[in-house]
Amino acid sequence: MTSTWLTDAEQRAWRNWLTASAKLPAALHRQLQRDSALSLPDFEVLVHLTETAAARARVSELAQTLQWERSRLSHHIKRMESRGLVAREECVDDGRGAYVVLTDQGRLALERAAPEHARTVKSLVFDSLTPQELEAFTSAVSKVLTRLDQVG
Repeated sequence: MTSTWLTDAEQRAWRNWLTASAKLPAALHRQLQRDSALSLPDFEVLVHLTETAAARARVSELAQTLQWERSRLSHHIKRMESRGLVAREECVDDGRGAYVVLTDQGRLALERAAPEHARTVKSLVFDSLTPQELEAFTSAVSKVLTRLDQVG
């Protein structure tokens, strides 16, 4: 029979995961705010838009990709629109939906923020890992993500 409690090793790994998953986004947010006046959520939206065809995405698809509630995304998009980073366009083939579109100003903000953001990610996450640790880390995180996708 399998115990429902975590082993000591599992408990250490779990606590470290929780601490890292709280501290890392906070550190990345501070860096982005300091260096580019973007928030981490701004950066995530802009990155996802650059990865789509025509730098645009349906609101519902973007919310699903980011794992955000639609209402959270709608409020955030309004704030980004007011700063000129994105625009909202009605979907002509479906009057119910809308697109979020990357603006030239949003693309420029992302291009300016990305190099220092990448340096920060490398510094905080990857510089302290050996190639073997990076491979193990990638494998472990991939397995967790696969399991999460299976359970929905």
